[in-house]
Amino acid sequence: MKLFETTYRTFSGTKTILEIPKRKSSQYIVYEDNLPKYYVDLYDLSIESNSMMNSLVLCAKRSMTETLKLINKKNNINLSVIKISKLGLYKKKKSKKVEVDLKPLPEKWLSYSL
Repeated sequence: MKLFETTYRTFSGTKTILEIPKRKSSQYIVYEDNLPKYYVDLYDLSIESNSMMNSLVLCAKRSMTETLKLINKKNNINLSVIKISKLGLYKKKKSKKVEVDLKPLPEKWLSYSL
C-alpha cells in the first residue's frame, strides 16, 4: 500500500504520521502503541474485520475513537487513530511516498457486542 509519510511542526513538537492519498472518510490507519499497524476501510466489506468494524462504528453510531477505546479496554491493547494536533494548528514540513504493508484488524479483537 502506498502512503505518504508526512512530517508536521506543531506546538508540541515535530510529528511524523502516515497519511492515505485521496483519503475517504471511511478509511483509517490504526496505530498500536503509536506505530502504524492496521488499515481499516469501513466500506470494504470483502474483508471480515472491516465488516465487523462497519457494524461497530456505523451501525452502532459510534465514532472510530470511541470504538477503539472499547476494543482497547476489552482486549488490554493500545489502539488509536493519530491526530496531527489537538489545537488544530500545524505546519507541514515535508512529505514522501512510502510503501507500507498494513494488515486488517485481527478478528479476535472485534466483537459485535462491545
